[in-house]
Amino acid sequence: MRASSHLLQQACRITLFTRENCGLCTRAKSALSAVWDSRPFEYREVDIVKPEARRWRDLYDFDVPVAHISKTGAPEEDPKLASAAVKLMHRFTPEDVKAKMDAVEATPLKP
Repeated sequence: MRASSHLLQQACRITLFTRENCGLCTRAKSALSAVWDSRPFEYREVDIVKPEARRWRDLYDFDVPVAHISKTGAPEEDPKLASAAVKLMHRFTPEDVKAKMDAVEATPLKP
């Protein structure tokens, strides 16, 4: 998945919380890549092992991979608001991702 200038026109942003040497994370990236091929989205990846991601590690240490799906233009991800996030955890398919994207796109952007 490569970012390009047309991403600003995409309706969804997906943030994947991951770590190295995680088989489920590799599968999650593959599922996201399959979706990207037909339905590009803004993408961000957070390695929860890095020091700057400590708050996310505290939250998702035993749950990666976790994908947050939001509208492009929504506020940045915040661990304090994670319980309200539209998300997929552990094992998910391209169809699961598309279904969550559909749900997010159908919801008005909150100010």
